[in-house]
Amino acid sequence: MKQASAPRDFWFWTTLCIAGLFALFLVYPLFSLFASSFIDPESGGFTLSHYARFFGKKYYSRALFNSMSVTACVTVLAVLIGGPMAYLTSAFHIRGKRVIDTLIIVSMLSPPFIGAYSWILLGGRSGVITTFMSEYLGIRMPTIYGFSGILLVLTLKLYPFIYLYVSGALKSIDIALSEAAESLGCDPLRKVATIVLPLVTPTVLAGGLLVFMNALADFGTPMLIGEGFVVMPVLIYSEFVNEMGGEANFAAALAAIMVVITCLIFLGQKYVVNRKSFTMSAMRPMKPTTLPPLPSALAHGFIYVLVFLSIIPQITVVYTSFMKVNGVVFTPGYSLDSYRTIFDKLGAAITNTYLYGLSAIAIIVLLGMFIAYLSTRRKNLITSMIDTFTMFPYIIPGSVLGITLLLAFNKPPLVLSGTAMILVLAFVVRRLPYTLRSSAAILYQISPSVEEASISLGCSPMKTFFKVTAIMMLPGVMAGAILSWITVINELSASMILYTGGTRTMSVAIYTEVIRASYGTAAALSSILTLTTIVSLMVFFKLTGGKELAL
Repeated sequence: MKQASAPRDFWFWTTLCIAGLFALFLVYPLFSLFASSFIDPESGGFTLSHYARFFGKKYYSRALFNSMSVTACVTVLAVLIGGPMAYLTSAFHIRGKRVIDTLIIVSMLSPPFIGAYSWILLGGRSGVITTFMSEYLGIRMPTIYGFSGILLVLTLKLYPFIYLYVSGALKSIDIALSEAAESLGCDPLRKVATIVLPLVTPTVLAGGLLVFMNALADFGTPMLIGEGFVVMPVLIYSEFVNEMGGEANFAAALAAIMVVITCLIFLGQKYVVNRKSFTMSAMRPMKPTTLPPLPSALAHGFIYVLVFLSIIPQITVVYTSFMKVNGVVFTPGYSLDSYRTIFDKLGAAITNTYLYGLSAIAIIVLLGMFIAYLSTRRKNLITSMIDTFTMFPYIIPGSVLGITLLLAFNKPPLVLSGTAMILVLAFVVRRLPYTLRSSAAILYQISPSVEEASISLGCSPMKTFFKVTAIMMLPGVMAGAILSWITVINELSASMILYTGGTRTMSVAIYTEVIRASYGTAAALSSILTLTTIVSLMVFFKLTGGKELAL
């Protein structure tokens, strides 16, 4: 006698649909990328010539070395700055800590290319600081361009990741450990080295990976101020754009190399963290103490200077957006001409940013809720694979993802290249993890018995999800959605690959205006983007009921 198969309910079909979407929009594009990297454009046959070309010519292999060197240096500096700063603000009374945290978060969530553009205005060849130091003090400033400029911009942009991660970890350390060490004669420095540092090491590694991946994937900063210091994202973009008239297989090989490298680094970090991870419940969390006058002055000075340097890009763009402009040159006086110009000529870019962003967020919220539910409540092989694949774009550089989607969807049966849909798709795939993680986190706090009670009263699983579970998940989902929204509107690297004249966004418009030296309009667009980020952040704090950002 045949055994009856399990009933196929709403969640069975939802799982199949989501698995199909991931197969079509993530697995297939990645397969297309790797397949393209082995295709000879002339014969259409299999070849390893693209990889031989990359490793055989110093110009190409140097780009990989440049990427790894600048990324490693940024990661080390971010740890050396963010770690001590987090300890100082957690262990000691620092005046204005709430304002400091808010400014750090704003600087972190603003796109790095705005930082590069601002530092050009300040420290470029005709920059404000450069001109002042040269004319009035006779001091020649070091160049902002090249390796040093990229290092400065990315370090100031990315150390907040370490700061926020370590600040969160320090709250889970029980003060009893410190008291026990002090009772055994440990001095403060030794206590930090032997107790605090080992406990926060897994967190530092997790934050370091995030810094490393962001620095490795950044396109706008090295493109604006690299000046001959070529890194992999810039090389991939240049080769892809140059070869669009013929073939893009070499660019696909470069992108495939980046995917392999980022995956290996991610797996290595996961292995180390899993070996060193710990769980601690702080019954008595660390309480800030008061420093003696001189150490207190040094600590305050260190923190205030760093925060000021971090927020300079936002201050610069807002200030210069109100300056008068004659052609491409700022002139004395203030006006709203730059804003009038962008609304007259670049209004479509502003509209596109909000329209595509909202469309992407609507899809992200829906997918995030469904996938979070499947991965926590309906665990099986397929849902586990879906959960793993959703985090994969988190480690793929934006320019690589852009090329991946373009190679997959520029020919029948599904042609998306040149449309707004491919941009929305890139935003969804790239920024889904933020909402997914927050959705899963809040689901763990909701007891399954609530859903079971609803089903026992006659509600179907689908109705129970939408009428009970989804409503209870909403605060966590929306908090993650706002973070996804902030990163979507600031996205540049994938957009640069995928946009057309009619689909460009504010990030792309800012970049193109800076390249044209139209600094006034670039500043006005950057100010609108910064204001949107700050308002979104305020909404996030309102929804979460706090003043902290959990990553």
